[in-house]
Amino acid sequence: MGRELGQTVGDCIAVIGDGSISAGMAYEAMNNAGAENKRLFVILNDNEMSIAPPVGAMSSYLSGLYGNSAFHKLKTLAEEVEVHLPWAMRDGARRARQIVTGMHGQATLFEELGFDYLGPIDGHNMPQLLSVLRAAKARATGPVLIHVCTKKGCGYAPAENSSDKYHGVSKFDIATGLQSKTPANAPSYTSIFGQALTIEAEADPRVVAVTAAMPSGTGVNAMAKVFPKRVFDVGIAEQHGVTFAAGMAASGLKPFCAIYSTFLQRGYDQIVHDVALQNLPVRFAIDRAGLVGADGATHAGAFDVAYLSNLPNFVVMAAADEAELMHMVRTAAEYDAGPISFRYPRGNGLGVELPKRGEVLEIGKGRIIQDGSDIAILSFGAHLSVVQEAAVALKNKGISVTIADARFAKPLDTALIDELVNNHSAILTVEQGSVGGFSSLVLHYLMQSGQLRHGVNIDSMVLPDRFIDQASPAEMYSDAGMSEGHVIDRCTKLLHKGSSIPDNHIDAVNLQSS
Repeated sequence: MGRELGQTVGDCIAVIGDGSISAGMAYEAMNNAGAENKRLFVILNDNEMSIAPPVGAMSSYLSGLYGNSAFHKLKTLAEEVEVHLPWAMRDGARRARQIVTGMHGQATLFEELGFDYLGPIDGHNMPQLLSVLRAAKARATGPVLIHVCTKKGCGYAPAENSSDKYHGVSKFDIATGLQSKTPANAPSYTSIFGQALTIEAEADPRVVAVTAAMPSGTGVNAMAKVFPKRVFDVGIAEQHGVTFAAGMAASGLKPFCAIYSTFLQRGYDQIVHDVALQNLPVRFAIDRAGLVGADGATHAGAFDVAYLSNLPNFVVMAAADEAELMHMVRTAAEYDAGPISFRYPRGNGLGVELPKRGEVLEIGKGRIIQDGSDIAILSFGAHLSVVQEAAVALKNKGISVTIADARFAKPLDTALIDELVNNHSAILTVEQGSVGGFSSLVLHYLMQSGQLRHGVNIDSMVLPDRFIDQASPAEMYSDAGMSEGHVIDRCTKLLHKGSSIPDNHIDAVNLQSS
């Protein structure tokens, strides 16, 4: 539209995959583009043959025909003739034209939305592909969809044989295709979730799982191997996935909606209106919480605590380790009073001992990990391990630290907060999320309870108000000011502010950021 309104821009070209085109927004955009009838090119990269396969020589011939002016005139003439036919004959004439022009099957949908449809064409046949693109550029006056069929990883055998492993690529040996990964000392959080979910599904036939085109990415494929009829993949359609889960909850089932934190944002309106407002017991398993390393800023799970904890009826949890994750899966399975969520990070666990089955946690109750006397650190989620490492360093310098695991952002364990405030000169909250989340809820409680007016010395560590560039998780958290060294620094400065420890004691602490 910028071009239509006088801006000096070229043609608008949108490239979309056959998975992404299943999302509702794609059809909203095509519906709008068809109505505007302005020049627009959409290239559909179909690398899974999920819409339609190429039809060999005929597809090549028909695609070539589009570049022929005589064919273009024939198509236009056929459309004009249809308008003047009796209603009873128009449908048959339209189908005949679609057969002649290669616009049959699924392509009808695109045409009905106002697009000229070209394809399917072989995306690896460069002469054919370039011919179609040039012809489309020369003749298009309205929106055009070019359906290109490709093979994922084409030309590189390891990628062709294991396309799922080359969706997100870490370092690999180009000769063998083997990706270099650090040997794991513990199973991944995702696999632990899948294991725990399967255990709950075995115990209760009402447990079902919903995923948005990520069965292996979220771990629900483990349950699908045992209970295939109780696991539902809705495709890249998180909005529908949330409402689909809500419908199953309304029927009496126990749906676990397993979605990455960043992708759950797509379904927020449905979370509000179809889940929270209806107070339906949908269980949200939120993978990839916090900073995610190689996947970068687009996949960071920074905001889910903030955007879920402000909704009425929600219970919001975060797992500090893989055993806690198992407890939270069990807790969610047993909770029927309304929606409940639990978040966990990307990557491997800490290697803690795992129960055979998770325990049911008391809603809204945290736990004390270790007792101290100088400062209390109230951690929410997987940054607990970093806090524990910092506490060891502080102890070696003579600073006694209490560590608490909040477990719940909503409802808050206000009794635990009161205990920490009453018995320590300073409090530090820590979370792997944005401002507006757990720490904000703690501060809001202290303000409303009047404790801030009584000189509570408190600070919070949250993700900064910016997107963190791609790096390793440790490097990203260091960039965010949340490394072990940053925790040590913040604690000593907080104690210095409260004047509860002599200055020379604080100066002796190692403040270097790791």
